[in-house]
Amino acid sequence: MAYLLDADVFIRAKNSHYGMDFCPAFWDWLLQEHERAIVFSVEKVGDELEAGSDELSEWAAARGLGFFLRPDAAVFPALSRVSEWATSQSYEPSAVSMFLQVADYYVVAQALAGGHTVVTHERPAGTPRRIKIPDACIGLGIKCMAPHEMLRKERARFVLGGRAV
Repeated sequence: MAYLLDADVFIRAKNSHYGMDFCPAFWDWLLQEHERAIVFSVEKVGDELEAGSDELSEWAAARGLGFFLRPDAAVFPALSRVSEWATSQSYEPSAVSMFLQVADYYVVAQALAGGHTVVTHERPAGTPRRIKIPDACIGLGIKCMAPHEMLRKERARFVLGGRAV
């Protein structure tokens, strides 16, 4: 089982608690866990991140397709299943259309195909106007958690080294 991170996990980390300038350990941990085949994302998330013009876009571009998974033969049936689920619910047509055009759709499908856990800051919406990742995960039986839950479960430790007094 691996974790698939949505775009907002990276964006909020950079802009908030795990800024690349003051908490490089978080980013190092992501790469370390990726090397252990524990942490990934999907190509569409990589594309979103690379579209920016900041240190996060540079970080994402340096990761390439190893970190950001491209859909393979196993994902295509999952994409269809996620699409069928979305259209069979009581969401407004615009909500379904939007969901099927964004990276979230691919994150959910990749998780479904591989039995992975989705990591997101999103909470279920409970509205027909928008499909959120947790809504799709609940509907499709996919495990979903917040970034801090993943970090705790994997026992991530960002400990300062010895400091001169």
